[in-house]
Amino acid sequence: MPHVPSRFPHNDIISLTTQPVCYDLAESIGPDLRLGGLLTDSDALQELVLSYGPTEGHAELRELIAARHGVGADDVITTVGGMQALFLIAFVLGEPGAEAVIGRPAFPNARNVLASVGLRVIDLMLHFDDGYRLDTGRLRSLLSARTRLVSLASPQNPSGVALSDAELRDVLAAMDEICPEAFLLIDETYREAVHGDAAPRPSLVGRDRRIISCASFSKCHGAPGIRTGWVITRDPALRAQLVLGKFNTTISNSVVDEAIALRILRELDTIMRDRRGHLAACLARTAAFVADNGKLIEWIRPEAGALCCVRLRREMFDEAAVARFHRELSVRETRVAPGSWFGDEARVFRLGFGVLALPELDEALQRVAQTLTSASMMTV
Repeated sequence: MPHVPSRFPHNDIISLTTQPVCYDLAESIGPDLRLGGLLTDSDALQELVLSYGPTEGHAELRELIAARHGVGADDVITTVGGMQALFLIAFVLGEPGAEAVIGRPAFPNARNVLASVGLRVIDLMLHFDDGYRLDTGRLRSLLSARTRLVSLASPQNPSGVALSDAELRDVLAAMDEICPEAFLLIDETYREAVHGDAAPRPSLVGRDRRIISCASFSKCHGAPGIRTGWVITRDPALRAQLVLGKFNTTISNSVVDEAIALRILRELDTIMRDRRGHLAACLARTAAFVADNGKLIEWIRPEAGALCCVRLRREMFDEAAVARFHRELSVRETRVAPGSWFGDEARVFRLGFGVLALPELDEALQRVAQTLTSASMMTV
């Protein structure tokens, strides 16, 4: 039999794309945009030439992305979703013997691509009890002269907790001392998904030339279906390799997808105002749900994003009760994202509160509340 190496481990997070449920609280996105809402001038798209696009990405699209990050357009490369950005960074930096340190819990694909290219992956564990704050002392102990990449997210997936200025300074200082040749990747996918009138935090990519930023149109903008993202670096050598890596894999982005992405950015202030209002209302519902069920659960309130981490209380949920909770929730046609997907403890789950309309969110949270009561040791 032919041998097929297992470069990509299975993770049940793939069920989000293959197994729909009635009430999905496992997703970490807001409501999806509809194409018709963007086509105010359909004739322009009808005249679009279906040619190859520039490998670096559409010029105006890169300019608009750059303006929202405080960098130049030449620092921006568009990618096929944020995942291509993550893969290309790993592939370019993954030389033999190299190490990567990643904050965890984390989006599983972000870790998997590092391992798939042969990097030795070292987990920097973040904990619910610490509010998922970065332990820079622990980070120092994991860095070495072989470290080529430190991979963090701000805000984090699954918690929605953002990197503080002090934490960033400490990370860069540790890298200066121990691994000065390494890059710091900050996945800023959820940065602009703030709640209500809160202002988005400025991108961190301008703080240091070693910082790489990546994101996409999937989480904040409501357009995961156009598979368009970007990577930003101010390092010329890395930029050149990322462009060549893109050329040698996908050549360019879809010109159709980039044309739609351009329309989104041109109308982004209006789009984001509506989405941020929705997220604020959904977060308020989620906070009330946690308060009403405080004897059974606790949470870390997110700083941004349509997601948060909730933990089943230890005194109410042993290992059997945790399994019972997820099993009974499935029977109720409702889903949350188990912490195991992200490398977190079993009693934690990611609750995505942004994708459902408010009436459906209320129903979903009620079903979770019913399941918490029926599955806990309080009723056994």
